[in-house]
Amino acid sequence: MPQPFPTENLQTAPPPPIPFPSKPNRDLSWKVASSLFVSFRYAWAGLTYAFFTQRNFRIHLLVGTVAIGLSLWLQLTSVEIAVIGLTSGLVLTMELLNTALESVVDLTVKQTYHELAKTAKDCAAGAVLISAIAALLVAGSLLFPPLLAVLGLV
Repeated sequence: MPQPFPTENLQTAPPPPIPFPSKPNRDLSWKVASSLFVSFRYAWAGLTYAFFTQRNFRIHLLVGTVAIGLSLWLQLTSVEIAVIGLTSGLVLTMELLNTALESVVDLTVKQTYHELAKTAKDCAAGAVLISAIAALLVAGSLLFPPLLAVLGLV
């Protein structure tokens, strides 16, 4: 019975070398940060855009600030405060990514409806929701016991 792939005459050649990555061609880029300061300015522009245009970003920022303030007032440990800060930061980060994705989708589909655009936006919003629920559970588990003790309910 003949073999489907004869192997006796095959020589193994080394794989082609992977080219060393060079600096990307940015001729068509809209803007490229010329310095670290400019990069931070772009980041600040994104934060201010989200703050002034996205209601949910402001809500998450307020809730995170209250949670951190409450953790300081209740004199939680530095690790507990850091965990609340990190989870609050995660929610804000997810909100920024959601805003960016929505902007790119809107730019792509223009003023038309597309089911895949809806799916992308819904999934991004779902990611924000999951991170917000996780942050709420973390903050609740860290804040409620000492808060109940301070209020004399325990």
